[in-house]
Amino acid sequence: MTEFRPGRFQILPTVIKNLIIINVLVFLAQLAVGDSFNFETRFALHTWQSPYFRIWQFFTYMFLHANWPHIIFNMLALWMFGSTLENLWGPKRFLTFYIACGLGAALCNMLVVYIQTQAMLSQFDTITSESALRAFMDKYNHYPELPFTLDGARTALAYNLNTGTLGASGAVFGCLAAFGYLFPNDYIYLYFSIPVKAKWVVLGYIGVELFLQIKSSPGDNIAHLAHLGGALIGFLLAYFWNKNNRRRVY
Repeated sequence: MTEFRPGRFQILPTVIKNLIIINVLVFLAQLAVGDSFNFETRFALHTWQSPYFRIWQFFTYMFLHANWPHIIFNMLALWMFGSTLENLWGPKRFLTFYIACGLGAALCNMLVVYIQTQAMLSQFDTITSESALRAFMDKYNHYPELPFTLDGARTALAYNLNTGTLGASGAVFGCLAAFGYLFPNDYIYLYFSIPVKAKWVVLGYIGVELFLQIKSSPGDNIAHLAHLGGALIGFLLAYFWNKNNRRRVY
């Protein structure tokens, strides 16, 4: 039986190294220019109904991050799970895999956001009374300081409509799912000390994301469906690429 411990990797594969460098450089650029260049407006993934939507955002959103914990967690997980996959598949196949997971995550997120946004727009159009206004603000207002008026509702609508999705989490969840499928009995050391088999870690993460997506708590700004979409694409690619080589699964 094999074990997987982050510290055991001595060589950083080419694609993983370059992905980490690109993500860190882009994040530093986000911090350096602040809102002056509108990184998130230009390159985060916006819903089709938003005036800020651009087709390239399906790709560029993967290289933006919201804060230091966001990028550190994603890059650490990418290194932990992606390094093994790149060593197994080689750089070209792994890069194809990573981009496919990111695009799949974006598409899944786009579909659910589109449906939610349509519902929000429809509800906004029905605001003809105080009760309808209250119902809209209770559901879609994430800023209590907004005035309880039609202008306040418009501000809440604009915020929800024009908030973009960003981060490498969808692609990273694809790596996590593929690792769990290909190496289900490898040990992952949670907090660098608690050994847990990869299959239970993957199932646990997927279960939590599914629960949080179904729960959909107000103010939750995490794209759980993007995580699930990336994991699904990652699993499917690993399954079909490994279909005729079951000896690699242990």
